[in-house]
Amino acid sequence: METEIIGDVVKKLNLRFAQVKNVIELLAQGSTIPFIARYRKELTGSLDEVQIRDIQKSYQDLLDLKERKLFVLKTIEEQGQLTQELEHKILQAIDLMALEDLYAPYKKKKKTKADIAKEHGLQPLADLLMLQQKEDFYPKLNNYYSDLFFDDELVLRGARDIIAEMVHQNDTLRNVMRNLFMQSALITSKVIKSKEIEAVKFKDYFQYSELLKKCPSHRYLALCRGEDEKMLRVSLEVDDDRMLNAIFHQYLKNNSQASQQVKLAIEESYDRLLKPLLIAQVRQIIKEQSDDIAIKVFAKNLKQLLLEAPLGQKHVLAIDPGYRSGCKIVCLDSTGSLLAYETIYPHPPVDERAKGLQIIRSLVKNFNVTDIAIGDGTAGKETLEWLQESLQLPEVNLHSISEQGASIYSASDLARAEFPDLDVTIRGAISIGRRLMDPLAELIKIDPKSIGVGQYQHDVNQKLLREHLDDVVLFCVNAVGVNLNTASSYLLSYVSGLSAALSEQIVQYRMQHGAFESREALKRVPRLGPKAFEQCAGFLRIRNGKQILDNTGIHPERYELIEKISQDLGLSKEELIRSKNLNKQIKLDQYISDDVGVETLTDIFKELEKPGLDPRGGFSVFAFDTSIKKIEDLNEGMVLPAIVTNLTKFGAFVDLGIKTTGLIHVSEMSSKFINDPSEVLTLREKIYAKVIQIDLTRGRILMSIKDISWRYVESMNSN
Repeated sequence: METEIIGDVVKKLNLRFAQVKNVIELLAQGSTIPFIARYRKELTGSLDEVQIRDIQKSYQDLLDLKERKLFVLKTIEEQGQLTQELEHKILQAIDLMALEDLYAPYKKKKKTKADIAKEHGLQPLADLLMLQQKEDFYPKLNNYYSDLFFDDELVLRGARDIIAEMVHQNDTLRNVMRNLFMQSALITSKVIKSKEIEAVKFKDYFQYSELLKKCPSHRYLALCRGEDEKMLRVSLEVDDDRMLNAIFHQYLKNNSQASQQVKLAIEESYDRLLKPLLIAQVRQIIKEQSDDIAIKVFAKNLKQLLLEAPLGQKHVLAIDPGYRSGCKIVCLDSTGSLLAYETIYPHPPVDERAKGLQIIRSLVKNFNVTDIAIGDGTAGKETLEWLQESLQLPEVNLHSISEQGASIYSASDLARAEFPDLDVTIRGAISIGRRLMDPLAELIKIDPKSIGVGQYQHDVNQKLLREHLDDVVLFCVNAVGVNLNTASSYLLSYVSGLSAALSEQIVQYRMQHGAFESREALKRVPRLGPKAFEQCAGFLRIRNGKQILDNTGIHPERYELIEKISQDLGLSKEELIRSKNLNKQIKLDQYISDDVGVETLTDIFKELEKPGLDPRGGFSVFAFDTSIKKIEDLNEGMVLPAIVTNLTKFGAFVDLGIKTTGLIHVSEMSSKFINDPSEVLTLREKIYAKVIQIDLTRGRILMSIKDISWRYVESMNSN
């Protein structure tokens, strides 16, 4: 363990040394982030998953930086050019960019103009010019003539090339200039000629200019997308005179002839070397910052989507709507297993609505269906409206369900393995129904990038995005817990401590030996050792098993403590679990030990009071305004029920039950300043929103939740 690096992480994240040290030790011992966050709060000071992940990443980044420093030092030392001052600078470099600035002069590279000038003996002349003495140097120039540099102008140009490279490689100057660039640069964009019609979605950026430091991340990524699609020409502009004056101030000593040559060299260095480098570096910095913000927005949205309240174990009829190919219908039992499937054709060109209604009513009756899930893709709105008007089964609830990614899942290897004999469209309908019953269990089967809740997710660093999204899925699965006796191997693979291979072993063991009666029985699964058991056991649930605590989030390592508490109170475990206000009945101090602190005891009592409580909350039925069929039906001032479908840094997109999506800009969320829409709204939240502007030409609906009672009330709009 690197104590010095731990100290750097402490400073960077503003945490205590013990917190960071303990997290690094636990990770090194093979503990997962969900396990550490849930069951090792005493050691971490109750750090959450995000903080633990930040520690892990920061520590690894600093380890990588240290490794790179050692490589740079070794390389320069082998060249015989490592000085004590340079070594100190390298060791003190705070990030990779600063380190690479120092390493730049010593990297192996293609021969430069300066290298050629040096090979022809012009370094002494460059050094002489840098002294900026006032005597005339022209009579000495012929001393530097060679086959390539055979007159005064060529000799001076060669010397200037050497000076230009020296200025370019000055790490201190680069840092100053980079900061100046970041503070003062304008980012501009123009539409590429002849692309005006094709680039209409980038219309806001056809003639655009803004101070770079004020350009929000979503706008910068939009500009990058327009540039990548060859629709926009994006550039950074600075006051070149101001930039040059900053360099002149550092290098020029007087107004001599030599100084004029140095000035020319600086101008050449700035135009040819320094400015292009600074533009590339600054754009890289802004891109990385924008990526980071966009990825965090995506991760937050995904978390909210995965933790959306489930309908639960009910019989569901699901519809994957379509026109010519018909609407695929499936009936699912309370576990999500397929009971029956049909195809109906209620829409043009067939228009068999009466027959379709007859089939749906028959399926509802035969399979005791309580809820109908309707995909919101092609023909989704029309199917929902048709059933709202014609089904006439008030005891059956209708739900519009996002189809994002369903087609990708239905054609995947996972779907083929689960339903090898079914058509992809039937698999898609099954996925829609299961999304209603348990969004988390179904959505983890789909690449998060296909779910459609990100902000420029295809434009950001894909490796970083994947890491963040995998972390979110892992967190959500473990926060909810997994039923050990019904979970698929795919779902189990997201449980703390379980690999894909171990998850398959668990399912195979379950098939051969029947349902697990206790968590303890997990130890009989081949290749599931003590560490894996420690990491996974608390996140697995067994309903109606031998051990009542196995259906709680209490870890088996604390069962002995529960037994002691039960005995002290004269209660059975069953009675203890049903007890209310345990915190008031028990003195925490008497159960605190080296391993168990107030944090763990508090978590235990919460679990005992509400065992198996689903953190996703209760499900509420939602209904759109059925009088609104299309954007033309809207009027400014209307207040409509809506569902938040996407959150970005600039606002929230909402589904109104029509094809056009509404936008609530962040400025229309509160009369107070709101920095981020997620401070007010959550993904898939059911709300009321007021129409404030309609643009029929561009198909835009602007909405507001300022100054209205926007929280959705189920009783007013339920079926």
